[in-house]
Amino acid sequence: MKDLFERFKNDKGPLGKWAKQAEGYYVFPKLEGPISNRMTFNGQKVITWSINDYLGLANRPEVIKADADAATQYGMAYPMGARMMSGHTEFHEQLEQECAEFVGKESAYLVNFGYQGMVSAIDALVSKNDVIVYDMDSHACIIDGVRLHHGKRFTYKHNDMESLELNLNRATKIANETNGGILVISEGVFGMRGEQGKLKEIIALKEKYNFRVLIDDAHGFGTLGENGRGTGYEQGVQDGIDVYFATFAKSMAGIGAFFAADADIIKYLQYNMRSQMFAKSLPMPMVKGALKRLDMIRTMPELKDNLWTITNALQSQLKENGFDIGNTNTCVTPVFLEGDVPEAMALVHDLRENHKVFCSIVIYPVIPKGMMILRLIPTASHTLQDVEETIVAFRAMRENLDKGLYAKIGAAMMK
Repeated sequence: MKDLFERFKNDKGPLGKWAKQAEGYYVFPKLEGPISNRMTFNGQKVITWSINDYLGLANRPEVIKADADAATQYGMAYPMGARMMSGHTEFHEQLEQECAEFVGKESAYLVNFGYQGMVSAIDALVSKNDVIVYDMDSHACIIDGVRLHHGKRFTYKHNDMESLELNLNRATKIANETNGGILVISEGVFGMRGEQGKLKEIIALKEKYNFRVLIDDAHGFGTLGENGRGTGYEQGVQDGIDVYFATFAKSMAGIGAFFAADADIIKYLQYNMRSQMFAKSLPMPMVKGALKRLDMIRTMPELKDNLWTITNALQSQLKENGFDIGNTNTCVTPVFLEGDVPEAMALVHDLRENHKVFCSIVIYPVIPKGMMILRLIPTASHTLQDVEETIVAFRAMRENLDKGLYAKIGAAMMK
């Protein structure tokens, strides 16, 4: 018999195998200083395009004050215990009510973390007799939640309604045999590609098939729709979303998340989501801080307007300069390039060290081999000067990539 952990010495996994070359710079990098459009990396100020602080709330004085005042009054421990036992307060209820009203739903339920919450909610919403049908480009939290499902599950091709219908037909046959139901899962905004999920088309299929819809709108909440109410409002179909999910980690620049739906669905989640039933309640500074952030989103439309001024400038100038940004129709801005892992490492090193531009790099196994994505996240804190400097850097980067310079440098870095 083998030692269970013996393989870890040689098999580090598809990303872990690059740890020696990448750790501390490409993965687990240290961005320091106040959260803003420019932060310190490796001792230098860099334009930071990898922070999901869409509305620029993270370092606003009024937000910092709300967080600090709550920490001073309550500390970081209060309330102690899980919500069902001893961790419930009027402020948790207030935040849930305000979140529900903001996204046009009857009721809402707070969760401590978006990833953990989505995994647990999927587990709670379906039984072994039910069938899940989900977009193949769904976020890892959805995939991990689906893995817990003991019944049948099918993926459909990304944003492909013919593929969705094909799998709905398969799901319907099985659900009829098991006396179960069907849950369709999509993202409001796909965080890598920047494309909106085809919510309008998905919901229209409810007239033909009997299913419920769960939407993960982590990147749409605060950035799309009237006053940032999300992708459902952007597409005019919020009422057709049965369970709406958004996280505080993006536009709200905080920690936590919420589900919003009809009251009976939320009540079921409150009593059946294991990640919340057996976990400590969201601390008071996070709750009161979220209340302040939500109020700012509601009452300060200029935050979203500023975000889109930067987004439109960045995306239009990238396209004008011949860069492939795919089909993004949101703030998420991917730049698609060809190259292997060593080339990607050399390219990113050049951008950060010589051009003072910091953006995230996405490589295999997240995307197919031979491809890389530079993902840029514009925020309301960025300036048009940031955009101009980044475009200059990207033009120089592409020239080096086309010349094969990064291939040579990357090969040397791997030795």
